[in-house]
Amino acid sequence: MASGAGAARRNNLSIGGEQAEADPLLMEAFYESDDYSTIADREDARCFLIARTGSGKSAVLQRLEEDNSERVVRIAPEDLSLNYITNLGVMRFLDDLEVSLDPLFIALWKHVLLVELIRHRYKVDSHTAKTNFLATLRDKIKRDPGKRAALDYLEEFQDRFWVEADERVREITEKFEEKINKEAKGTLSLTGNSTASASATVSGGSADTFSTETRRELSERFQRIVNETQMARLNKMLRVLDEDILESRQNFTFVVIDDLDRDWVDEKLANSLVRCLFRAVLDLQRVRNLKIIVALRTNIFENLDFGHRSGGQEEKFRSLALHMRWSPGELRELINDRLRVASSKRGVAVSSIGEVFPRTNATRGDAFDYMLQRTLMRPRDIIAFVNETFTATGGERVSWEDIKTAEDSYSHKRLLALRDEWKMSYPDIDRVFAVFSGSTIPMSQEEFTRRIDDAALLLADPYFRGSDWLDWMTAAMWNNSAGSWADWYGPLVTLLYNIGFIGCVTGRQASVRYVRTFPEYAERTSNLEATTGYTIHPTFQAALDIRVDGSRYGADIRRTP
Repeated sequence: MASGAGAARRNNLSIGGEQAEADPLLMEAFYESDDYSTIADREDARCFLIARTGSGKSAVLQRLEEDNSERVVRIAPEDLSLNYITNLGVMRFLDDLEVSLDPLFIALWKHVLLVELIRHRYKVDSHTAKTNFLATLRDKIKRDPGKRAALDYLEEFQDRFWVEADERVREITEKFEEKINKEAKGTLSLTGNSTASASATVSGGSADTFSTETRRELSERFQRIVNETQMARLNKMLRVLDEDILESRQNFTFVVIDDLDRDWVDEKLANSLVRCLFRAVLDLQRVRNLKIIVALRTNIFENLDFGHRSGGQEEKFRSLALHMRWSPGELRELINDRLRVASSKRGVAVSSIGEVFPRTNATRGDAFDYMLQRTLMRPRDIIAFVNETFTATGGERVSWEDIKTAEDSYSHKRLLALRDEWKMSYPDIDRVFAVFSGSTIPMSQEEFTRRIDDAALLLADPYFRGSDWLDWMTAAMWNNSAGSWADWYGPLVTLLYNIGFIGCVTGRQASVRYVRTFPEYAERTSNLEATTGYTIHPTFQAALDIRVDGSRYGADIRRTP
């Protein structure tokens, strides 16, 4: 093949999309990591797949579905009317009264999971199919009175059993709303609140209009109604599921739930819904031939407030969590696999990244290692960077100049991606990133403090949309409260560290610590007090025009990506 032809084809080469749903190479060049093997292992109890965006959660679940096409039930949150639930007036009203909605939400999840498993197992898609299924099951359990009573739960759905899941969720929720409104009417009439009782509904009301005594009485009465939704017959059906529906290994089923990090109307109620899903999954682990896998972003998992409302089960939840992390060797193999498949499709045989990237030399080192250091060690990052270099190259091999050219575009896109990843929780966080533009790193504590002070001054800008979170994180600075530097600046520093934007320089050898390898570092005040300097993660340095002063690091700088 002529050199020019090879270069032209390589110039247009792509090793795949950054998102699983838009990745043409996902199945052909899938890298079977240890994390995938764990999730696919029917005997491994770990079922909560926790990772940051871009780490490959969705890819793992899609591959699992591909490898077990007849054994996977996928439940899409957008098909369950969850936004409808969290935006319902009665839910907001009960939340204002501090009524725990957990029993209702747990029951809803169990109901959805149970019915979807039955539909999958028996292909229930019509009245006839439902009738046949119930007859078969009733015959199997006819000698067990407890199980026969459990079937009454399914009978309640009559001809609506096979309708879409969102319709069943809405039906249960609407019946619950009717109970609450009926109870509210009677309770409010007893309190003498004629205006409220006449309305006969709490759906659009506010709990703030009631006296403390009325609030307490309403809360107690409504809590009893919520607690009744534990649904004893529903829990008995789980025994039927284990012993009579998924009774054999031949009926082993995976349930996959992804995309729980989509935009929600009410974040607080949404977190309750997700936490209750985890509770339901924990209860369903008693079903031997079932594995429910829930994928969730790290920041949402950490905000689920397990300790406060999980009934002392936080340790169980965390023991069942698999935190996805990639090693440099795994990412290299992933890129090599993709490069082999992508190049063969273009008629250019390339077996490894070393064949097309600059050769390792004593001055610049290994090109791929250089690129990895400018990622957050996620597949999405390195795929994007490699694709950028192929776009930039004009020769037979990628040059260092091509990599530097690609880095500018790549870094800007990664900074935007970091903003997008966190903007729901921290609106306008990109404006905090911008205050570090033009910095020389490593920054001393004094230099870094000046930048943090500039970030705090964003509160004076009426157009800044992050006032709520930034005010909370800088409250100690504004109040002149007693304490150390870490007490004043710690909350904002910890945030920037935990999302991967900054690193902490520490020790005589000026080692740089980043969240990937030291995830708990910024959580301890003593560590922040021992930090001698700060740096911006290499991923974002080009985008922010960061200047590196090597002499500031010392002779033995050790940078860990």
